[in-house]
Amino acid sequence: MSKEIKAIAIHLPQFHPIKENNEWWGNGFTEWTNVSKAKPFFDGHYQPHLPADLGFYDLRLEEARIAQEDLARANGIFGFCYYHYWFNGKRILETPLERKLKNIKEDFPFMLCWANENWTRVWDGGEKNILLEQKYSHEDDLLHIRELIRYFKDERYIKSNGKPVFVIYRPNLFPDIKKTIAIWREEVKVAGFSDIYLGYALGEKNQSLLGEGGFDFSYDFQPNFSSRPSSIKNNLFKRYTTALLRKFKWTIDNRYELFYDYEQFVDLQINTEFKSKVYPGITPMWDNTARRKKNYFALHNSTPQKYAKWLKHIILNYPWQKMPENYLFINAWNEWAEGNHLEPCQKWGKQYLEETYKALK
Repeated sequence: MSKEIKAIAIHLPQFHPIKENNEWWGNGFTEWTNVSKAKPFFDGHYQPHLPADLGFYDLRLEEARIAQEDLARANGIFGFCYYHYWFNGKRILETPLERKLKNIKEDFPFMLCWANENWTRVWDGGEKNILLEQKYSHEDDLLHIRELIRYFKDERYIKSNGKPVFVIYRPNLFPDIKKTIAIWREEVKVAGFSDIYLGYALGEKNQSLLGEGGFDFSYDFQPNFSSRPSSIKNNLFKRYTTALLRKFKWTIDNRYELFYDYEQFVDLQINTEFKSKVYPGITPMWDNTARRKKNYFALHNSTPQKYAKWLKHIILNYPWQKMPENYLFINAWNEWAEGNHLEPCQKWGKQYLEETYKALK
C-alpha cells in the first residue's frame, strides 16, 4: 500500500450541558445521564458502559478535549469527524469545536458530518414529538455553506487534494440535493478552494443514492442495519425446539429480539463485497439500549479480538488503490449511549484502541 490508512473516528460533542437539553430533559442533562442509568436486560448483557481512563468528562474543558486527541493520536487515529448540528442558522452542541478552533494546542485533524435529522424525543419513545426541525431551502444552503467555510479554512481541517472534506448523514431528506450540492460547490470556489470533497453516510436509508446525487464518495456507516444475522431470540428458538419449550413451559424474553451476535454480524460484513466509491466503515460494538426504550439495536458479545478480525479484513482486502484517499471511518470514538466507543471503558480498558493501533501500524 503506497499511502497509510487514515482512520477517521466519528466524534459526538454531546458531553456538556446546554440550555436546550436542560429545558427538554432536565437541568444538567448530557449524554452521560443516559449512560449512567443503563441496566442489563439479561445475564451477560454488557450494560452499563462506563468510561475508564478519561472519566465522565465535560467537553467544554480544554483538558478533556486534549486528552481525547492525545489518546486518539497515540493509537493510530488520523482525525475526528465531529457531528455538526445546524437548524436553519441555529447551531447546537457547537461549544467544543468552537473552543478547539481558538486553541492552537488542540492540533488534531478534524472534519464535519452534518447530522441533518430532526431532533425528537426518541430517547423516551416520543419519536413524533419534534424538538428541533430541519427545514430545507436553497437560501439556507447558501447561509450554511458560508458558515462552514470558516471551518474549512482552518489548517487542521481535513482536506483531500486541497478540497475540504464534508459529509452529510441523511442526504435522502433533501428535497433537491443536486441543487444544494451545486450551490455549495460554487460557494467554496468563491472562497478560494478548488472544490469540496463531498460525501455521505451510506446506511440502510441511503442505499438508493449510491453513485447518484453529485456526491464524490460515501462511507459505509456501521452497523449497517439493512444487513444483519438472525437475532439471538431466533437462535434460542433453534436451540430449543418448540416441543421442549411447551413441555417445560419455557419462554424467550422478547428483549432478546433486537439483539444480534457481534461475531455473526462481522462475518456477514466480511462476506459482503466492497462497493465502488464507498470508503470502508467499522464499529467496535453497538448497543443503544441506554438511549432508546424501544426500537433499540444491539450487537451482543463484541470483543476486541472480534473487532480486530473485521478491521484486519478491511485493511487487507479493501481496494484502496481505487480511491483518492485511504479513509477508514470508525463509528465511533465516543458514542457511549450507543454502546459504541473506542474510548477506554471499565470492562475492556484500552484493548479496542490497542487492536486498532496494531492493525493500522
